Amino acid sequence: MKKFNVTVNGTAYDVEVNEVKAGGAAAPAPKAAPAPKAAPAAAPAPAPAPKAAAPVPAGAETVKAPMPGKILSVAVSAGQQVKKGETLLILEAMKMQNEIAAPHDATVTEVRVSANQTVATGDDMVVLG
Repeated sequence: MKKFNVTVNGTAYDVEVNEVKAGGAAAPAPKAAPAPKAAPAAAPAPAPAPKAAAPVPAGAETVKAPMPGKILSVAVSAGQQVKKGETLLILEAMKMQNEIAAPHDATVTEVRVSANQTVATGDDMVVLG
């Protein structure tokens, strides 16, 4: 039996795990005493009101965030020509770096994010014309 201390959402738990050998079942573990409860965390500060998204010019297309995450770097600027598949920016989500690529050949008309900014799913990141 192995013992672990696991923290989930700020609450610490003592956990005992039985190793199961191939073809055999583990014996039931004795009940462990509950871990001491952590002090309740302070309520998070209210999120700022979302900014109204600027309208997209007619005929333009926005590249939206496919998932929530943090912008690590922006590789393009307004006025730049991009080819299909060219990296526009790097989005870190779930500890993985995701290259957000241009969906087709276009001109970058506006970059709406910057490095170290947090985005939510569906947020406009780059406007292509």
